[in-house]
Amino acid sequence: QVRLVESGGGSVQTGGSLRLSCARSGNAYRVRRVAWYRQTPGKQRELVAAISGGGAATYEDSVKGRFTISEDNQRTTVYLQMSRLSPDDTAVYYCSQGIMYYRVSNALVGLWGQGTPVTVFS
Repeated sequence: QVRLVESGGGSVQTGGSLRLSCARSGNAYRVRRVAWYRQTPGKQRELVAAISGGGAATYEDSVKGRFTISEDNQRTTVYLQMSRLSPDDTAVYYCSQGIMYYRVSNALVGLWGQGTPVTVFS
């Protein structure tokens, strides 16, 4: 069974830092491209950061310079290092791989973890 399991979320004050982890099991590491999404009530799930099979990283504009996505050498764990956090970053964060966007149905389809919540307070 292929699984993604997130950890590291929690409550942090504005300006603080957190590091999220995504453990990949069931040979999920063979799919190299991984991404972090986040979602809040009433909003669509949005892409935060992604890393390609070649190691190139991309970021949503609002987190650029504050968040860093990385993987360990065996590709069994993916990380999201978050710094200078603000209340706007409050969301449930999801690790994912192989996500495809279906425009007609507005659906993101692929392998998802269960999510880890992040709350940033003033």
